[in-house]
Amino acid sequence: MTNAILTGLMLGGMYALIAMGLTLQYGVARIMNLSYGEFLVAAAFASYWLFTGWALNPLVGLAIVVPTGFGVSMILYRVLLTPLVRRAATRDALEVDSILATFGMMFIVQGIMLTMFGGAYFSYSFLSIPVAVLGETLALNRLIAFGLAVLFGVALYLALTRTRFGTAIRAVAVDPAAARLVAIDVTWISAFAFAIGGALVAAAGVLISMFLTFSASSGVVFTMKALIVVVMGGVGNLLGCLVAGLALGLSESLVATFVDPGLTLAVNFALFLGVLLVKPAGLFGRAQR
Repeated sequence: MTNAILTGLMLGGMYALIAMGLTLQYGVARIMNLSYGEFLVAAAFASYWLFTGWALNPLVGLAIVVPTGFGVSMILYRVLLTPLVRRAATRDALEVDSILATFGMMFIVQGIMLTMFGGAYFSYSFLSIPVAVLGETLALNRLIAFGLAVLFGVALYLALTRTRFGTAIRAVAVDPAAARLVAIDVTWISAFAFAIGGALVAAAGVLISMFLTFSASSGVVFTMKALIVVVMGGVGNLLGCLVAGLALGLSESLVATFVDPGLTLAVNFALFLGVLLVKPAGLFGRAQR
C-alpha cells in the first residue's frame, strides 16, 4: 500500500508539471495546444540524444533543452499563432482556430520525429538506483524527477503570485480587455506565457525520459493527460493542476497495484467525468457568467 501511494505521488507530481505548461498556454494565451505532447516527446528525444551521443547528464541537459523549448515556443507563437490572435474576433474564436492550427502542427512535429527516430520505443538508464523511502524501494531517478517537478512548480507559483510580472500574467488570464486598460501589453504577455509553457513541457520531457520509455507517436497520450489535469483542476489554476495531477497519479497507481493495470485509462476518464459532473468548471475553476 505504501509503495503504491509513494509511486502515485511521484507520478502525480510529474502529471502536475506536464499540465502546468498547458494551463499557462491555454489559461493565459487561450491557445488550446494539441501538439503539446509532441513537444514533450521531442524534449525526451533531445535528452536521449545528448545522453547517448554526447554522454551529457540529463540534469545538465536541462540547461540546454529548457531554454530551447522556450525559444522554439516563442517563435511558433510569433510566426504561426500571432496571425490567428489578430484575426480572432473573440477569445472563443481564437480557441477554435488554435485547435485547428496546433492539430496540424502535431502531425508535422510527429512526422519529423518519425523520420529521425522511426517508430521504435527508446529509453536509457540514468540513476536507476534503488533507494529506501519509508521502508519501500524506489528508483533514485524517479525521486529526482519528482523533486525537480516540485521545485519548478513552487518557483512558477511564487513568480505568478509574488512579482509584478506574474500579476500581469494573471490579469491577462482573467480579462485581457481590462488588462489593456492598465497598460499591460497583452500580446507580449500572451507570447511569454506560451513560451514559459514550452519551457515547462521541455523540462517535463527531460525528466520523464529518465525513467519512461517513449516513441515518436506517444505524444498524444501526454497531451490527453495534460488536458485532463488542466480541465479537472480548473483552467489557468496552478493549485488545481497540482491537486488534479496528484489525484490522477494516485488513482492510476492504486488501480494498477490492486485491480488491473489495464484499467488505468478507464479510471482516468471516470475520475475526470466525476469531477466535471460535480464541478463543471473544475476543482478550482470559476464558473463562467
